[in-house]
Amino acid sequence: MKTLTSVSACLGIGTLAAAALAFSAPARAEGPEIVAGPAADAECFVPWSADTKFFKYPAKEGPYRIALANGYIANTWRIQMIKTAKAYAEQPEVAEKLEEFKVVSTGEDVAAQISAINNFIDSGYDAIVVNAQNPKAFAPVIKRAKDAGVILVAFDNILDTEDAINVNVDQKGLGVLWGEWLAKHLPDGGKILEVRGVQGTSVDRDRHEGVHETLNATGKTWEIVEVDGKWDDPTAQKVTADAIAVHKAFDGITAQGGDTGIVQAMIDAGHPMVPFGGETENGFRKFCAEYSDKGLKCSSAGTGPAQVAVAIKTAIAALEGQVVPQSVKLPTAIVEDPNFKEGENFYPGQSDNFFVGNSFPTCGINFTAQEIMGQSEAND
Repeated sequence: MKTLTSVSACLGIGTLAAAALAFSAPARAEGPEIVAGPAADAECFVPWSADTKFFKYPAKEGPYRIALANGYIANTWRIQMIKTAKAYAEQPEVAEKLEEFKVVSTGEDVAAQISAINNFIDSGYDAIVVNAQNPKAFAPVIKRAKDAGVILVAFDNILDTEDAINVNVDQKGLGVLWGEWLAKHLPDGGKILEVRGVQGTSVDRDRHEGVHETLNATGKTWEIVEVDGKWDDPTAQKVTADAIAVHKAFDGITAQGGDTGIVQAMIDAGHPMVPFGGETENGFRKFCAEYSDKGLKCSSAGTGPAQVAVAIKTAIAALEGQVVPQSVKLPTAIVEDPNFKEGENFYPGQSDNFFVGNSFPTCGINFTAQEIMGQSEAND
């Protein structure tokens, strides 16, 4: 893989003129052919459903220029995701296929993320991998990518479109799982603290809907208090502490991330340990094992940040002209009480912030903590 260059470098007049022409009249390019499955790598590229279409793009000669356009960065999952992307791009068998791999994080500003994707299109990148801040706001840039022959692969927070490839775990299914866990342990209903993620994203929306639909379907009485934890330990810890101060006690908790901070807030406030449906942070699982006999009965489920590597792998396969599903379904990593095992699904010697289950063996993707944590989360 060649040395990375910055797309934000100063542009010359000729480059600016070319960019202006690209914005006003993008060249039409041939889109993917809809073909019969299975995918070229059927074990890795699993279609979302029996109705999922299969794409075959015109094969393009490598090595390729691929960009990662991330939005929100201020939590440990996103930081680990960025580091994992860089670690994957440096693996010899991947690096030899890449001329350039560029990473940009734009924050919670949807317009800024769309602008970054437009810049990558205008700069001639072959594929763009995106963790989208909003599932519905990207229609114009999706069209621009398609017209320019740029392959767009969304993962985690995906896009509501069939004109891009989506790679994701069943996010609504996670909400259903957590709702079922709470209903199982609170058969008479109760007061639930729901710690949500980043508003406006598809992940937050889908997990939230899964929890509420599942609890509502029980016919029991539930009082659900919602707070925004932004999938971030310090933020989630603070909003949980505030919620406990106001509401005094909860019968159960479900959270999309920042779970280690949430349990710490319970400990600090002297709140009884209660059933908890949450994510896969190493620190959270440590707490689940330690406080199980005190009432912290956990369902820890999610998908590790390594899904970014699956998205990059999918982009490369599509550029090579391999058959890929329009929507790829990733497996969910699940551990539930009483099955938390030290050294197997949580690791006392690793950071609390490390997300466990960060591998996809069917895709040949598996990272050690050292490989990931040695990378930087910075734009480069």
